[in-house]
Amino acid sequence: MAKLKEIFDFFNSEHVSNQNNALVPDFQDLLKMRRLVPYLRNMRFRQTALTAGDSRSSFKGRGMEFAEVRLYNAGDDVRDIDWRVTARKNQPFTKLYTEEKDREVYAWLDLSASMRFGTQKELKSVTASKIAALLGWFTLENKDRFGLALFDGHQTRFYDSERTQTHLLEILKQIENVSKQTLYDATDTESAQKSVILLQKKISRRAIVFFISSFADFENIKKTLRSLAHQNDVYLIDVYDPIEAVPPPEGTYLAQYQQSQALFVNDGARFEAHYQNYFAKKRQFIKDFCLQNNCHYRQVESDQDIARQIRPI
Repeated sequence: MAKLKEIFDFFNSEHVSNQNNALVPDFQDLLKMRRLVPYLRNMRFRQTALTAGDSRSSFKGRGMEFAEVRLYNAGDDVRDIDWRVTARKNQPFTKLYTEEKDREVYAWLDLSASMRFGTQKELKSVTASKIAALLGWFTLENKDRFGLALFDGHQTRFYDSERTQTHLLEILKQIENVSKQTLYDATDTESAQKSVILLQKKISRRAIVFFISSFADFENIKKTLRSLAHQNDVYLIDVYDPIEAVPPPEGTYLAQYQQSQALFVNDGARFEAHYQNYFAKKRQFIKDFCLQNNCHYRQVESDQDIARQIRPI
């Protein structure tokens, strides 16, 4: 029997609703995400990092400007220890910051082939696009600057951070256009790793960076993510389809990918346990990475209402 990863790859989007907005993020739907901004005002993404940061902003990041140095106290963020003063005074000192204004917020939006998959409400790429739009609207309301790296599997379109509605509208329209152009493209020619490295080169320190993806290529991008997390606040938003977490009912299924077809059989509890364990292990690997590198992790299921999933935790 084919490996479970191969089964996932073989699934196509034929089970998704035929409605256009289930296959491609509609510009009007992206505009409507602005209505959900109130859900984010008091939001705290579930923290998988050992510390939650010390910013008062809704993003709960570390966007702070240096103010002074004082003796280290229990509970202070070890990343803020001033090692030069510590060595000179022979006791630990930590840097204090005041909240920085006009922060840079970036989203890395994955619209590659692995995201053009869905079995119920909509493709994962549509859900991811809506999340990016919501983050954009919230960033503007918070009077910060929003930028985007749009990865479609072939190239990365990079948009510098700006604090204007016109800029955000241009981004949202481009998301719709790229999604339409690549909808039936089942192959990628550029690696996610190259795209993430490009983002790293473009952004400044202490930015807030959201990666919105299913992280199918996580093994190849984790080194760059680790480097980014040392100087920025990094959030991983993991978008998944329900069939990735829970197998379909018992039976035989035909899956197709490009010109290839394969059969797989759900023959009972043993298969289902192995199926679910594969998904759980992959997600736990990413969670562990976040714990080790002070990143933040959040899962979003593509068939569930986004507003319900982002309510304060």
